[in-house]
Amino acid sequence: MSYKIGLDVGSTTIKVVVLDTQDNLVYKSYERHRSRVREMALEKIQSLKELLTGHHLRIAITGSAGLGMAKESGIDFVQEVYATAGAVRQYVPSTDVVIELGGEDAKIIFLKGALEERMNSTCAGGTGAFIDQMASLLNVDLAELDRLSLAHDRIYPIASRCGVFAKTDIQPLINQGAQPENIAASIFQAVVDQTIAGLAQGREIEGNVLFLGGPLSFLKGLQERFIKTLELDGESANFHPLAPYFVALGAALYSKGLSGYRSYDELEQIFTQVLAAPQEVQGMEPLFADEQEYQDFCDRHAATAVEQRDLSAFSGRAFLGVDAGSTTTKTVLLDEDYHILYSDYVNNLGNPITAVKRQLDEIYSQAGPGLTIAGAAVTGYGEDLIRAAFHLDFGVVETMAHFTAAKHFDPAVDFIIDIGGQDMKCFKIKDDTIDDIVLNEACSSGCGSFIETFAKSLGYPITEFATLGLFAKHPVDLGTRCTVFMNSSVKQAQKNGATVEDISAGLAMSVVKNALYKVIRARSADDIGQNIVVQGGTFLNDSVLRSFEKELGRKVVRPAIAGLMGAFGAAIWAMRNAGSQSTVLTAQQLAAFTHQSKATVCGICTNHCNLTVNTFSDGSRFIAGNRCERPVTGKKADVQLPNMVAYKYKKLMSYTGRPGPRGQIGLPMCLNSYENLPFWHTFFTELGFEVVTSGRSTKQMYLKGQNTIPSDTVCYPAKLVHGHIRTLLEKGVKTIFYPCMSYNFDESISQNCYNCPVVAYYPELIKGNVPMDGVQFIYPYISLNDKKIFEQKIIKYLNEYGFALTKKEVQQASEKAYAAYDAHRADICEEGMRALRFAKDHHKKTVVLAGRPYHIDPEINHGIDKLLSSLGFVVVTEDCVANLANAPQTNVLNQWTYHARMYNAARYVSHAPGTELVQLVSFGCGLDAITTDEVRDILRESDKLYTQLKIDEIDNLGAIKIRLRSLLAAMDEREKEHAN
Repeated sequence: MSYKIGLDVGSTTIKVVVLDTQDNLVYKSYERHRSRVREMALEKIQSLKELLTGHHLRIAITGSAGLGMAKESGIDFVQEVYATAGAVRQYVPSTDVVIELGGEDAKIIFLKGALEERMNSTCAGGTGAFIDQMASLLNVDLAELDRLSLAHDRIYPIASRCGVFAKTDIQPLINQGAQPENIAASIFQAVVDQTIAGLAQGREIEGNVLFLGGPLSFLKGLQERFIKTLELDGESANFHPLAPYFVALGAALYSKGLSGYRSYDELEQIFTQVLAAPQEVQGMEPLFADEQEYQDFCDRHAATAVEQRDLSAFSGRAFLGVDAGSTTTKTVLLDEDYHILYSDYVNNLGNPITAVKRQLDEIYSQAGPGLTIAGAAVTGYGEDLIRAAFHLDFGVVETMAHFTAAKHFDPAVDFIIDIGGQDMKCFKIKDDTIDDIVLNEACSSGCGSFIETFAKSLGYPITEFATLGLFAKHPVDLGTRCTVFMNSSVKQAQKNGATVEDISAGLAMSVVKNALYKVIRARSADDIGQNIVVQGGTFLNDSVLRSFEKELGRKVVRPAIAGLMGAFGAAIWAMRNAGSQSTVLTAQQLAAFTHQSKATVCGICTNHCNLTVNTFSDGSRFIAGNRCERPVTGKKADVQLPNMVAYKYKKLMSYTGRPGPRGQIGLPMCLNSYENLPFWHTFFTELGFEVVTSGRSTKQMYLKGQNTIPSDTVCYPAKLVHGHIRTLLEKGVKTIFYPCMSYNFDESISQNCYNCPVVAYYPELIKGNVPMDGVQFIYPYISLNDKKIFEQKIIKYLNEYGFALTKKEVQQASEKAYAAYDAHRADICEEGMRALRFAKDHHKKTVVLAGRPYHIDPEINHGIDKLLSSLGFVVVTEDCVANLANAPQTNVLNQWTYHARMYNAARYVSHAPGTELVQLVSFGCGLDAITTDEVRDILRESDKLYTQLKIDEIDNLGAIKIRLRSLLAAMDEREKEHAN
């Protein structure tokens, strides 16, 4: 008998199949290898001894982790896509499209027509590893995640481009009490969206679709989301029973064409030699030279301990602090002398309410009759929910809680870095107030969950894993990379013989480097500060702390309660602001405490916020997910603060068309339309067209066009263009006008007036990627700077499409269009001045919300302007104040109109009392990498704060709210300092 063996070594699993002479499957296995690739390969061959002995054997290796093994063994390697295509042709020849999700790999293979493959390259979002991470976040296994998803009744928008983005969306939902069934289904929907938008990249997924890979074989909820999203039926969606093994099957089929046979003994010897082969060991300097150096290190940091007192024997006033973090809940109870009476640090397991209730129960059970809780404060992601649930007295923004705690240990502190599970907060202190705040917004590779994820994947509890690296001989240099790439680096290090100890130390060093160079972007230790306090649970890891000190070359203060600092600071805050008795639930009230949550959608305004309504046993409610107070109060705020973002957007949305003799012309409400709609709307209306716009941006509109997006790295405003074009097509518009515009209007504030390249030339990309059969898509290259040249060119372009325009009517329409644009800009400036006067007359703080014109779109800015209003800020935009300051000297070539406005706005803010600037940056914007440094430098020249908010399709404002509340707190502290 002749057998063909296919060995598929993936990023997380190893699959083996054996085919007989007639290509019948006689053996299959699917197991996780946990990075024991060589060991398991040999074990699989040895387990097949009885089946394979005495037969002629051919074998081929495939898979993302199989190439190295193939080279070491001399066995033929077949590329995954080729193997998959071969298996599909053999077993399901009617297939048009293959979607395969593996552990860290995801791919789409288009078989209809020319063979084409799209594969993830820089991110494992939307793969099995991503789903594993999300299940861990919900504290369930994959089977339970799948079961939960099938019972959902609502889908939340969750990003899957990266596990970090997804956590940013999911954690607040958990903290707000969202149903786990809905979160589970939303996770699967995120995987589907990532596959369509990130992998298909503009090509239609249609015809017969074959789904392959472990996740798509075992997770029924994921199958359901794919079927519904792609609108497939039972015939066109194929979930083959051998789906997890198709790549291995393809390798086995490929081996048919190989010359020569091997015996079982030969195979066993080959894999034995591969396992025994010496591996290269490379490493960095150890963290500690010996046990004594480590002991000295421990003794130095132990000096910052806080004295503990016996709660059962205590009598008097005490103060409670709760830190409801992203993954953990911390509680501290202090007496009036700052002694700790009780403390606890637990993983909240996705349910912070249960964690806090248990901690309060424990306090009441331990306390004697003389305890009086005089004040209680809460900070962290779950602040609002926990305060409402347990009737705590105060809510404290995280940055102020941590600053308060740090000052207790070092009154001269000038830099604080707090690294938690997935959050990092860094702030510089100047004149005893917070001078600059940096939070990680896009990456958690410098945070505790980064190490915890690896510890779990290697089978270690985090506490044990953290100590393994202390005396590693050769710490692995993993650099400053994201979690996805780090997975590959760790696996490669293991293949090269690195020990778990080496990997533990290397990961600790990587966390520090990511924090310093990717988040803080420090150039030297002097950029950080002289008196540094480190805190957060991650710094309880001595390997991380030692790495931090070695990297900076200086000693820092780590309080012995580093993991409790948020709660400690909240307790101090409660002490300083307490009355005679706290409103926190008593032991009797706690015994009767219940909590229920229900998901709903707010219909009061066009935001349609996904709300979670939490109801407690005393009848009180807490509503989460709202961007304004109307779902809570049922009415608008009594005093409407000026908000130029909302004003500008409402003004643009007021442009409506009227029937005209020349029929309809469609204008997509995207990118350059936010600036030029008044011009084009007036121009075409005057020419006799009925102008039809695509209307408001929505998540649903984005989903309409996501399968035509050819790049997963372009900014969200650009991705939305596809949905706007599709909306115009659905409206039946037969002519769409969307010009390419290299230049903006020249406002004489910069050396040139270029448009961002994406804004300027995106119509070209739309033409090539969005099918528009029977529709005229007009996308001329136009500049509006010279009226005469514009008139000459536009009549030529439009008449080429058969409109028969006369020179006179184009000139008349042009005259009115330029006048309409000027009037629109003048109105914006005038309204901006009214807003500034209002702020001055009513003693209100002002934020200049600076960005691009499209950042006024609520779907793009996610209601950040309304959040600022709810915090008491008057909101103006950069173009309202750009003409109120002279152009600053910049360190780069100032040739982009919208950036020049931001520079001018920053200069204005530099000298405006009670005013700060917040810059919105869309992920994927290359130009803003330059503007952010320039804006920051201009503001810092006058000791102003710089706040940058990175936004994308993620619409949860949890982290952003912390940033803005921190900004407000810093402004308040500065006002107090100046008053004194």
